[in-house]
Amino acid sequence: MSPQHQSDILVIGSGIAGLFYTLKVADHRHVALVTKKETVESNTNYAQGGIASVFSNEDSFGLHIEDTLQAGAGLCHRDIVEIVVSEGPALVRDLLKLGVDFTIKEGESLHLGREGGHSRHRIVHAKDFTGREVERVLVETVRRHPNVTVYEDHIAIDLITQHNLAERPTINPEDIHCWGAYVLNKLTGEVERFFARSTVITAGGCGQVYLHTTNPEIATGDGIAMAFRAGARVGNMEFIQFHPTTLYHPQARSFLISEAVRGFGAMLVNRAGERFMEKYDPRLELAPRDIVARAIDSELKRRGDESVFLDMRHLSADDVRSSFPNIYEKCLEVNIDITTDLIPVVPAAHYSCGGVLSDAYGRTNINALYVAGESAMTGLHGANRLASNSLLEAMVFANRAAQSTLEVDFDAPPIAEIPEWDDSGTYNTEEWVLISHNRKEVRTLMWDYVGIVRSSLRLQRARRRINMLRNEVEDFYKRTRVSEKLIQLRNITLIASLIIESALLRKESRGLHYTTDFPTPDPELEQLDTVLSNFDTP
Repeated sequence: MSPQHQSDILVIGSGIAGLFYTLKVADHRHVALVTKKETVESNTNYAQGGIASVFSNEDSFGLHIEDTLQAGAGLCHRDIVEIVVSEGPALVRDLLKLGVDFTIKEGESLHLGREGGHSRHRIVHAKDFTGREVERVLVETVRRHPNVTVYEDHIAIDLITQHNLAERPTINPEDIHCWGAYVLNKLTGEVERFFARSTVITAGGCGQVYLHTTNPEIATGDGIAMAFRAGARVGNMEFIQFHPTTLYHPQARSFLISEAVRGFGAMLVNRAGERFMEKYDPRLELAPRDIVARAIDSELKRRGDESVFLDMRHLSADDVRSSFPNIYEKCLEVNIDITTDLIPVVPAAHYSCGGVLSDAYGRTNINALYVAGESAMTGLHGANRLASNSLLEAMVFANRAAQSTLEVDFDAPPIAEIPEWDDSGTYNTEEWVLISHNRKEVRTLMWDYVGIVRSSLRLQRARRRINMLRNEVEDFYKRTRVSEKLIQLRNITLIASLIIESALLRKESRGLHYTTDFPTPDPELEQLDTVLSNFDTP
């Protein structure tokens, strides 16, 4: 019999949302935290910019709200924006109390940066490695808590519910209840059952669906895919944010050059040395990310160049090194001195504004299932995330989900004995070439056809090929013993399909979704989210 675990709460994922949530409930509940890598490996750890929050006398909640709404291009839920903006500062102070070493200016107040789309300096940061610093403190605090058990090298496969695909026609989606998850122990190869009265998905984003991404290898959309298969509604998956500036170098992984660099005064130039943003937006380099990414894409296609460049040579070298030590050192590793050299950059998939639909307290349409962080679609980001609003959103909804789970009646409805994972009839295989080939094909297909600029023809082609790949992967999955690579391939193929279906449904250009067939926003689609469910989607 394979191992099974019982806890009050199961948390899937160890980024800022999962860790912050865990700390908010751990004094009152026992938490099992499942993470498929070491706890520090997450999108949080790669977040350079910071946390947008109002701390300056020159700033206000109203200004932050309006900046968020403007970036979101008519799809933000205003009530959610107001909640996140107003509750943010207190939660940033919680991080300070835990020991997060944010950058302080003279006079012992927080140093506030500014990024694209922000009308004021409001980015709380720890130089250019904010995510790493926040993650460090949260991980250390979680590890010390006696009510938390961390399961590293465990990857969730599917949620445990009372329904399956065969029963879909007869079950009411609103009656689905979650009792935990089936989880693969990567070290033993066993599939373990994790039972909990409440389950919280904080599994991060899905950047690995694309060929070029700033996300780590683990960002394969696992939480969104699991929730969708279980019957959760997902929304706005067409809105994938491409970070405009990632380092372009054959010896470097797609390393993010923070938006704060442009906020600090860096200029974008083409290979001819021409500053080009003035042709695209009066805010120049401080325009929102979707505008900057499309401008770079247009410039590359117009000139046939492989990259554009960030120019910091006019800025104080000492100030640059002091403000961006991480970026400075990373670029030096490939012989680029950002104080004297141009930095070659290209866009890359960075953040998913869509995800599992949640209410104002992180609740999904599945009973006892919550979601927070990049796996969630709360309504904050709309059609385009405002820079540095992601860590803010993660904290606010982790905190609100914690409030909700601590207030609910912990008696779950009865269920028949939950069976062990059944892998009878499957076998080990050496056909890993199929997995690696299909994963690369999915990512290349998404980059070529479902990227920064789309068309109906490209999307239809992508849909046909992705559907074929999904069928191949599902067939392989059913007859093969489960593995981390196979789980992730199954998930990114599903996520790719969700992005394509959502993009085909939105017949307009808005925010991060730009299609040449419908190049302008449709006023009738303002405030209308794209919602998918496996109860009405093939």
